Amino acid sequence: MRRRLLVIVAAVGMLGAVGLGSATAAFAKEAGLGGEAQIVAVLSGTAACINGGGKHPKAVNKASFTASGTEPVQNGMADYTLTASVTFSPSCSPPMTVQFTSATLTDTTNGLSVTLIP
Repeated sequence: MRRRLLVIVAAVGMLGAVGLGSATAAFAKEAGLGGEAQIVAVLSGTAACINGGGKHPKAVNKASFTASGTEPVQNGMADYTLTASVTFSPSCSPPMTVQFTSATLTDTTNGLSVTLIP
């Protein structure tokens, strides 16, 4: 049985928070993939719209996000970036901010998963 290792080289972060939504990205390097040609990676989680007092103003101001990609493997390794967008309805506009409350990166090809934000 081959040994596989999932390493995150940069954490999930907010790329922008204006108007309707925000984006988050995961930069990853996965090694020990042997002769596989590609993997399927999925970034998923939730985000909340937070008011200036640090509170959720409405229960509806929570949204899920998911992004996936088929990533090539070279020399047993895969280096990739997944970017996901989240949209709120109603919009999460200033002075409110977007806070990512959970995020998980999963290699569905090999059944590997890492929690980026618990």
